[in-house]
Amino acid sequence: MQRITFSFLSRILLFCLAFSTCLAKQPPWVMRISCGARLNVHTAPTNTLWFKDFAYTGGIPANATLPSYISPPLKTLRYFPLSSGPNNCYNINNVPSGHYAVRVFFGLDGHPNFDNEPLFDISVEGTQIYSLKSGWTNQDDQVFTEALVFLNDGTVSLCFHSTGHGDPAILSIEILQVDDRAYYFGPAWGHGIILRTAARLSCGNGKPKFDVDYSGDHWGGDRFWSPIKTFGQGSDLATSTESGIKMASNAPNFYPEALYQTALVSTDTQPELAYTMDVDPNRNYSIWLHFAEIDSSVTTAGKRVFDILINGDVAFEEVDVVKMSGDRYTALVLNTTVAVNGRALTISLHPKEGSHAIINAIEVFEIVAAESKTLLEEVRALQSLKSALGLPLRFGWNGDPCVPQQHPWNGADCLYDKTSSKWFIDGLGLDNQGLRGFLPNDISRLLHLQSINLSDNSIHGAIPPSIGSIAGLVVLDLSYNLFNGSIPESLGQLTSLRRLNLNGNSLSGRVPAALGGRLLHGTSFKYVAISGALKYLLALNGIHAITCLCGIPGLPTCGPHLSAGAKIGVAFGASVGFLLMVICSMCWWKRRQNILRAQKIAARGAPYAKARTHLSHDIQLTRHYNHGNARTAAENGPILLS
Repeated sequence: MQRITFSFLSRILLFCLAFSTCLAKQPPWVMRISCGARLNVHTAPTNTLWFKDFAYTGGIPANATLPSYISPPLKTLRYFPLSSGPNNCYNINNVPSGHYAVRVFFGLDGHPNFDNEPLFDISVEGTQIYSLKSGWTNQDDQVFTEALVFLNDGTVSLCFHSTGHGDPAILSIEILQVDDRAYYFGPAWGHGIILRTAARLSCGNGKPKFDVDYSGDHWGGDRFWSPIKTFGQGSDLATSTESGIKMASNAPNFYPEALYQTALVSTDTQPELAYTMDVDPNRNYSIWLHFAEIDSSVTTAGKRVFDILINGDVAFEEVDVVKMSGDRYTALVLNTTVAVNGRALTISLHPKEGSHAIINAIEVFEIVAAESKTLLEEVRALQSLKSALGLPLRFGWNGDPCVPQQHPWNGADCLYDKTSSKWFIDGLGLDNQGLRGFLPNDISRLLHLQSINLSDNSIHGAIPPSIGSIAGLVVLDLSYNLFNGSIPESLGQLTSLRRLNLNGNSLSGRVPAALGGRLLHGTSFKYVAISGALKYLLALNGIHAITCLCGIPGLPTCGPHLSAGAKIGVAFGASVGFLLMVICSMCWWKRRQNILRAQKIAARGAPYAKARTHLSHDIQLTRHYNHGNARTAAENGPILLS
């Protein structure tokens, strides 16, 4: 029984160990997008899956021309014409929280009307990470940009910002999960830091390779390694080995073993190794140097010792690769952070013991402080405003309104709040933009607004009463639109208001008394401005409608205010009165017809008519009388004529 129990427990333990191992080796989260593709794509030789480009962004799909042989072999891209706005973004949801390598490859559109080398800026999560430079199509390591970034809210936003030099064109996007502590460089490292890849070199190698080409661990992020055969003609020699390398593919960076199987070694004529690269000035850089003693002539510690200088300053003294790594053919990684004021970064290796220095690989990252984002509630309010006002695409209201600071939204003014470490919107300037929508209640969610200028548009509907809850509002200019109805009483709550322009609209009714009181204290108001009259003409679709305001000093006195029921009663009474008028008019008309008919009958008794009647009567009587005489004459005999 004891043996059975022990055997059973052993199996459970082995199962648990195997299960935990499987969990530890679960693959990282990966998303690869073939921009412009309508179907999922698999590319050779690794059969890599690229998802179709669907519902992530705007822009226009097109056939792609690959600028470099290291670009993914994809046939489509997506470009963003300036007419669709200066800021265009890919918004990808359902991304697990974690640490990611985000990589974007650029493409070229072969259409003759397009700039064959567009220049534009790229931002990740509101932080600008890269600006394409002229000539990038001729540099293999410039056909893409890559950054390490923490994603914590389930989404990632990648934006492309036009700079007026052609339309941004994107070939592919990769979001590759890496270890949470990948490239930890010290106390300053963390969620507020982005590492942009400035250079990644495989020394002594003649071919560009990705981690996948090296059969590297997927948790390494499938990095791209540019080959560099020499730092300078005749200054070094390439060397390589087929021996295995220990301590290479370890957490958290998981470097491929093959990375350490090639190296550059200095020569007798040039004992010092030196590599120089161009960088952006006044930035901090994290530098990672890779070593493995693969030279068969160096057998023990102390045979090769050198100092490492960066821009002339000693970063590491007396580096002994065999001693520090623990053995030959064993990986050693050194990291340091430096501030660079100029435009060049030089890494130098000075031999101290032995005549030659050695290096296997170099990584350089620009340390970028992640931008603070705009308050989410205010971003949503602006998106609602964008929809309600029918904002044209040319405004490019995509991504974050305030960051990157180099590319804020047109018409939105931003202010940084140090207390919350967030940006908020303190001004809207959308005057004279041909807007034809309506003003939504959601504008009240922009609680930090101090100025609203929507004048000279065609915005219709009522002024939303919710504006009265924006306590800090100083300027409200809604003039020369199609607003109708009355001025909301809530505007009287705006105690900070100093300028209110409502002229050029179809407003009517009582002006809030609180606004009138503030008018006496120097606040500037404009309701109407036609010869001092309150009534003004509003041309609307060719019809001139008269509207008026009343109720404050300088305006006519308003009539008694009626309740809604009273207004309905008045309308009903007016309708009944109108109906009675119609009935009375009909009765009058019929009475008039009867009078006319009677007059016609009475006309028969006029003198002329009577004369004719008497004449006829006399003739009849005469005829009757003569007829009697004729009979008498006949009886008496013939009449004698003379």
